[in-house]
Amino acid sequence: MVVELFLDLLSQPCRALFIFAKKNNIPFEFKHVELIKGQHLSEEFGKVNVLKKVPALKDGTFTLAESIAILLYLRRKFNTPDHWYPSDLRKRARVDEYLSWQHTAIREKGCRIFFTKVLMPLAVGQPFSPDKLEEAVKEMNFTLVQFEEKFLQDKPFIVGSEISLADLVAIVELMQHDPNFLGCKRFADRPKLAAWRSRGEEAVGKELFQEAHKQVLNAKSLGSMQLSSELKEHLKQILK
Repeated sequence: MVVELFLDLLSQPCRALFIFAKKNNIPFEFKHVELIKGQHLSEEFGKVNVLKKVPALKDGTFTLAESIAILLYLRRKFNTPDHWYPSDLRKRARVDEYLSWQHTAIREKGCRIFFTKVLMPLAVGQPFSPDKLEEAVKEMNFTLVQFEEKFLQDKPFIVGSEISLADLVAIVELMQHDPNFLGCKRFADRPKLAAWRSRGEEAVGKELFQEAHKQVLNAKSLGSMQLSSELKEHLKQILK
């Protein structure tokens, strides 16, 4: 049975799901939910995910929210190659360890940068605060040191010689903040991180990697986004 994936490739978790599903030939239907138009806030989408967030999955009458839960569901349902979520107890634990850590580390710090530089100025119509951006970038840089020392170390990938769900989730998150538009080049001054990113790109396939990241790598399109009135109001409430 074909599963429905509700995605917007502007979203980091959505890109991870898109890459994982396409790389593993998972039969899925791509349901585009445009974030900048506020489609995720609609009553109709709320029937799929009451949390009104993407990504979301619908498999027949079964629905599922949260990207990590969806990735693990697809891994188990379609029995994808073992390296994504290893059967080896300790390797799997390392994947779980990163996926548990990243929510309040790379993901949180990265979202703060994107909100500060891109979304909030579009929502309130005022320039971003350089001081707040500098503070957010410093926090991210400290987190990247932790990532390299704790999780990557001197290995090709987080759990050894092959890419895992942990690597995929980490790479798409960091790609969100690499474009020149954000002024936060994550890989330029970090050769270990850059080499890891290149291995990840090779592992999933360059064409697929570029397809998934086309929108976020286009700095001009990010700066000229037109947010819906519903999304602007939603972001203003978050700011408050």
